[in-house]
Amino acid sequence: MTDLPTGIDDTAARLRAHGYLADRQLATALYLALRLQRPLFLEGEPGTGKTEIAKTVAAMLERPLIRLQCHEGLDLAGAAYEWNYPRQMIEIRLAERDAGATREQLAADLFSPRFLTQRALLQAIDPAQPLPPVLLIDELDRADEPFEAYLLEVLSDFQITIPELGTVKAAAPPIVVLTSNRTREVHDAVKRRCLYHWVGFPDADRELAILRQRVPGASEALSRQIVAFIQALRGADLFKLPGIAETIEWSRALLELDALQLDPETVNNTLGVLLKYQDDIAKVQGSEAARLVEQVRTALRG
Repeated sequence: MTDLPTGIDDTAARLRAHGYLADRQLATALYLALRLQRPLFLEGEPGTGKTEIAKTVAAMLERPLIRLQCHEGLDLAGAAYEWNYPRQMIEIRLAERDAGATREQLAADLFSPRFLTQRALLQAIDPAQPLPPVLLIDELDRADEPFEAYLLEVLSDFQITIPELGTVKAAAPPIVVLTSNRTREVHDAVKRRCLYHWVGFPDADRELAILRQRVPGASEALSRQIVAFIQALRGADLFKLPGIAETIEWSRALLELDALQLDPETVNNTLGVLLKYQDDIAKVQGSEAARLVEQVRTALRG
């Protein structure tokens, strides 16, 4: 297990060494979350690197990553634990053949750890874990609001109370990262238990640095054109603006097409890599794409 970072600069440097270029505010929030043993709540537009930060932290600290992908209808059974009812029924049938087993003995045995199926939350705080893991609670805003109540005990005390078994508490707190795309507001009770950081779109300089690191095969000229085009595109009135994930994917797509520079035809043919809604593609396709390409060329020539 690798030691925790010694400061903000060390945090940023170690993230960078694992391919994640964080701004100083994010590096500060992460450093404090690690040192204070507090969950880190990351909110922002999709594709801005919120999920990736948890993966990078797990890699740089050499910790296992446990991911809970939130979705509508997620409940305690899907997120924390559930009893293995089929195995319990088999045990009951076997006990019926054994006249020596009392009802109390059977009940105690049925609700023992060997019949408990651990899900992500319980796995993360299991005191038997050799290393405190990184727990990623991804896209919390996709879960129903009542689910947030399940998280409060985990986020406050790093424990889960199982009525039939008792309280399971982490021997050492896991590193917890929660993400939200803000499709709805997450309750204040959850946010109060966390350190908060808004992950926005990177500025042009940082986006170019990210592109140099993540897509090193792209030429400097093409990379600058890509970043300038996407920065301009984010100023348009679109339903879903492209994030850094789309910037990287588009760059890789252009490399596959052997593009040396942006031109209106190539942009029109690859808009589906950048934009995920037909209405957005229709707004950009054609004359608007040509205008943006010319704007980029003029700006870079200047």
